[in-house]
Parts: sequence; C-alpha cells; structure tokens
Amino acid sequence: MAESEHQSLEGIDLLNGLDAESIASLERRCRWRNYAAQEQIIDRQSDSRDVYFIVRGTVQVVNYSLSGREITFDDLEDGDHFGELAAIDGQPRSANVVALTDTTVASISPQAFSDLILENPKLSLVVMQRLVNIVRKSTERIMDLSTLGANNRVHAELLRLSRRNMVDDEHAVISPIPVHSDIASRVSTTRETVARVFSDLTRGGILERKGDALRVLDVDRLSDMVEEVRGE
Repeated sequence: MAESEHQSLEGIDLLNGLDAESIASLERRCRWRNYAAQEQIIDRQSDSRDVYFIVRGTVQVVNYSLSGREITFDDLEDGDHFGELAAIDGQPRSANVVALTDTTVASISPQAFSDLILENPKLSLVVMQRLVNIVRKSTERIMDLSTLGANNRVHAELLRLSRRNMVDDEHAVISPIPVHSDIASRVSTTRETVARVFSDLTRGGILERKGDALRVLDVDRLSDMVEEVRGE
C-alpha cells in the first residue's frame, strides 16, 4: 500500500450529482491509497468504518468459510464505492475486499459519509438503490444455491457474465477468460465441475475459446438452459 498521486474523484458514480466545488471539498477530506494486485484493502475482522471510492482498478468482495474455502460475492470497478454498510449501521465489516488489479482508492470517515448524505439528499436515493441491488443479488444467489444443481449454477454465472459482455443480440465475449477457481468460488462448487461444464458447453456449440477470450456463441440458448431449471 502506498500514498496515491492520483487524487481526483471525477468518475465516481455516487458523486455524479455534486457540483465541482462540492467534489473538490470532498477530495480534501479523503485519504488516498494505492494497492497492488492481490493486496487486501478491507479485512472482515477490521473495526474500521470508512467508505471507499474506487478511483482506478478492480476489487473483489470475498469471504472465507471455516474450512478456508473462498466465497466470492462481487467484483467492483473504478467508479464504484464500497464500505457503506459498516458506515451506516456501525457494525463490523461483512466481507473482505481485495484488489484484483493495481488499484487506487479514496476513503472517507463514516462521519464524512454521513455529512455527505445529509447535505446532499439526492445521494441518499443513490445509496438506497445500491443497497436494494445488493439485496436483490443476495436473494437471487440464495435461490440459486438452494434450488439449482452445481452444473446449473455454473450456467447461471456464465449467463450473468455474458449479459455484461454482449457484443450483439446473440453473442458475448468475456475477456480475459474466467478462471475456473473464480467461477467455482462464486457458485459454491469445485474447479473440476466448472471445467467439465465448460467442456460440455464447448462440445454443444455454446462456448468457444479464442485467444484470451471466451466467446458465448448462443446467449439465448444458455438463457433457456438456466430459465428451464429456475422455472422462469
């Protein structure tokens, strides 16, 4: 971890409604840090309550089971923020956050976050929308873990990645190719299961590996496979 030379909050989604003077004032209240890839930013056991803005890079929100198994919740990119749960309710952190790439973050104290929201009521709606999104994602994840088999959970995760990387109405290109262990940690299965599902989908003409990208050749067909078992 090192002090950051890049000290601008331009591009942070939460702050889009603020004028330049308000953003400049907030920038002066921030603590700026650089993190190397794989360096931990937040420890679940930490008693910190700061809120973080991702200025540059990508981070991953993860937890670990008692046996040491990694459980991945989400990836966040530049423009996103995290840490607001502990700032709002004063409770311990709910997850670990690790830099996936070299990352620059700006953090503010829970009091500064509270002041920001109270002084700019429109931001409260943005925060509420993000919290609602977290609840919806968690509900969907719980349903998938409770009702879908391991193969079907891999299909559902591939569909989620595909919809974020569409190149036209039928095709998606996911780059770089998802690491099997990463997919496994997201859907609570093994790397071997992920590898087997990828092979089956490739033989079935749905997936194709090309260079450092994974091409999804028929997103609608993949969607039908997921919806059939979800009963949608």
